Amino acid sequence: MRLATWNVNSLNVRLDQVLAWLEHSPEGSKVDVLVLQETKLSDDMFPFQAFTRAGFDLSFFGQKTYNGVALISRHPISSVVKNMPTLDDPMARVISAKVLGLRVIGAYFPNGQDPLSDKFVYKMKWLSALQAWLTTLRLEPEPIVLMGDFNITWDDLDVWDPVGLKDSIHCTHQEREHFQALVDLGLLDAHRSIHPEGKKFSWWDYREGGWPRNKGMRIDHILLSLSLKERLLACEIDTEPRGHERPSDHAPVWVDLKD
Repeated sequence: MRLATWNVNSLNVRLDQVLAWLEHSPEGSKVDVLVLQETKLSDDMFPFQAFTRAGFDLSFFGQKTYNGVALISRHPISSVVKNMPTLDDPMARVISAKVLGLRVIGAYFPNGQDPLSDKFVYKMKWLSALQAWLTTLRLEPEPIVLMGDFNITWDDLDVWDPVGLKDSIHCTHQEREHFQALVDLGLLDAHRSIHPEGKKFSWWDYREGGWPRNKGMRIDHILLSLSLKERLLACEIDTEPRGHERPSDHAPVWVDLKD
């Protein structure tokens, strides 16, 4: 089975790109489950018929202009949860469901903006709430797949310029400690497990020639319950969509698991 995550940075703009990618994703395998971030659509504006006509089951959780998440599946989904029960949050950042015997979680982590800002304080609170929720989910029988735009680099291998960007947003020790805490709950970084050498990125700034100069970061991640380690076949970042006309600044990340 193939699962994937993609921050599309406006589904209105990139709906056709998403539908095309679902039908022609890399290496000939179609995506079974895709989670989206930054759909930037209120629920009444979500183009659900475009996905249902293509045969997908889905659930979405959005707000106007900002945030917004969706879970799109070729297989039936159940037990949908929107946002985290451990945090009273008006932002549409999390959606999860049971599918294919897994608890799949799609999340758009807060950006944080600046380590000295109130938005960074919110990010720390949000991350603590996520850890608390995952601690309870570990007690359920379904393995966890946590995917999304984490807005965090795990370490310097995830950064094009670790010296110049030291202690900047996405690279602070506080954020990385929270990332490590997620791993310590018993989760495996699928991409790093396959590519221990690092230096593969999923996001490139629109500004300053980020994409053509490969000035990127790996901030989109897929974490798996350790019980899925033996089923892990591949995990890749598909950079091709980043080179398209009017692309998202993020590339999709996908993982293949044995059925």
